[in-house]
Amino acid sequence: MNVAQVSVRDARASPADRLWIHSVYRDYLDDLNPGTGIFPRLPEIGHREDDQIAHWFGDANTYPLVIVRGEEPVGFARVVRLPPARSAPRIDYRLAEFFVTRPRRRLGIGQTAVQLILSRFAGQWEITEYVRNASAVNFWRRVVGSYTQGKYTERIINGEVHQVFVSQVARP
Repeated sequence: MNVAQVSVRDARASPADRLWIHSVYRDYLDDLNPGTGIFPRLPEIGHREDDQIAHWFGDANTYPLVIVRGEEPVGFARVVRLPPARSAPRIDYRLAEFFVTRPRRRLGIGQTAVQLILSRFAGQWEITEYVRNASAVNFWRRVVGSYTQGKYTERIINGEVHQVFVSQVARP
């Protein structure tokens, strides 16, 4: 697999990208739930998948992105720009959602996509995952550690692992 074929595009401009995200959103939610028991089904808490995705595309501080390999959508991410904080640490961006389809995992696509995303949005970042989701914790420790060359802080708060670090805009 040539990871040079991986790109990330803003999904707000494409109805097809929005439909694709919707088509795999249930797979994403199913991946969050195993072993954690934290994520209830959306109807149980009064939300629908359509409402969740509509929020992504309607919020000016949210960047829904599609991860593409060649011409094929293979994942999505949602970056949230946070308002200026009055307390430390200041966080500019949070990676609120990240998903690569199961058949496209362990090929380097996720790591490449994360590097592209972090380099697109320069600033102070926070990535959070549930401590009981061992595969997610391992992935993010490896990817963030590689991207930052080990220059990040990590804390566990209320059952969540938080990685905080600074990203720089990629040079052309």
